[in-house]
Amino acid sequence: MNRSGVVDLPLHGGSAPYWLVKRMKGLAHAMFGLLVDEHGVDGLIEKLADPLWFQSLSCVLAYDWHSSGTTTVVCGVLKSVIVPEEFGIGIAGGKGKASKNTLSDIDTIGDKMGFSDSKIAELKYASRISAKVDNACVQDGYQLYHHSMIISEKGEWAVIQQGMNPSNQFARRYHWLSSAVKRYEEEPHKGIVGVRQEEEVLDMTSKASRGCKETSLDLVNAGTGELERLYKELGGGKKIRAGQRTLFNFEDATKGGVNEEYEKSKVYRLPMRVNWDAFRVAYDRQPANYEQFLGVRGVGPAAVRALSLISELIYGEKPSWRDPVKYSFAFGGKDGVPYPVDRRTMDETTVILRDVMKEAREKVKTIC
Repeated sequence: MNRSGVVDLPLHGGSAPYWLVKRMKGLAHAMFGLLVDEHGVDGLIEKLADPLWFQSLSCVLAYDWHSSGTTTVVCGVLKSVIVPEEFGIGIAGGKGKASKNTLSDIDTIGDKMGFSDSKIAELKYASRISAKVDNACVQDGYQLYHHSMIISEKGEWAVIQQGMNPSNQFARRYHWLSSAVKRYEEEPHKGIVGVRQEEEVLDMTSKASRGCKETSLDLVNAGTGELERLYKELGGGKKIRAGQRTLFNFEDATKGGVNEEYEKSKVYRLPMRVNWDAFRVAYDRQPANYEQFLGVRGVGPAAVRALSLISELIYGEKPSWRDPVKYSFAFGGKDGVPYPVDRRTMDETTVILRDVMKEAREKVKTIC
C-alpha cells in the first residue's frame, strides 16, 4: 500500500450551514457529470478510493481540509446528488444510523442497475467484511461510525469508512477499492488517513501477521477447550484490584521514568471478555481460511486479539504491531480556514462546469 503525507482529521461537532451544503451539492453534481464523461464510472470510483484525491475533493467543495466532517458531509452530499439513473453510480450507507441502512441501500441500487441476486449478495458481503476487518483486524483505537459504499453500474465498488477515537479527539478514514482487493484480510486498503501513527496497533491485515493468522486459525479449528486453557494461563479475564501494584510499576532509576518493560506490557493486554460461543460456532464450521473465520457472527476485536496474543506469547508467531496509517483549496473553507468561502466564485464555477458539460454532450450528439 502506498502512503504519502498526513491529513489531520480532528473531531468537529455541529453541522454544515445550509448555504454551503446547497452550493456543495450544485458543484458536486456539475463536477461529477464531467468526471464520469472523462473517466467513466469505474475511473471515478477509483478516484474516490484514493485518500488524497478524496481529501482534495472536499477542499474543492469548500468544506474542510482537516475535519472529521470532511468524510461524513462530503459522502452525504454525494449520496444526495449522485443517483444511479443519471450517473451510473449509486452510494449506500453513511454516518451513524444511515450506515445501518447500507444493505437495504445496496438492494435498492442493485434493483435500479439490474444486478443479479448473486451480485447483490457479493456487494453486501464486501460491505460487511470490510467493516469487520477495519473494526477487528486493525485495532488502532478508532471505532467505526461512518460507512459508505460507492457502486458502479458495472459492479465495481469502493468503500469509505471512518472511525473516531474519543480519547485523542481525532478521526481516521479507511479507503477500499474492489479491483485492488486480493484478499480481504491481507493489506486490502487503498489507503488509511489519520493524524499520526499510534504506538500500539494490532494490524492483522499486514503480511507480517500471516504466520500469526495461520496459528490463530489452527487454534480455532482445534476446539475451544485448549483455547480457554491457554487464555486463562496467560491471565485472560483477570482484573488487577484497585490499588494493587506490580513490579512493572516501579520507576527505572537509571532512566527516571516508567520501566520500559511495563510500557511494553500494555501491548500484550488480553481482552477481559471473549465470546466463547462464537469460537464454538467457528469450530463447528471449521473455517478454511482467516477470512472465513472473520465471517462468523460474534467474532470481533476481542476474539482476534486473544488469538493473536496466544499465537505470539505461547507459539512465537508474532502479529504486526506497526500502525498501517495521506491538501488543497479552491474556494476557502467552512471554518474560514485558510479563508472564508468565496460564494460568488463557487456559484460561477458551478455554472461554467454545467455549461461545459452541456456543450460537450451536444457536440457528441452532433457527431453521432
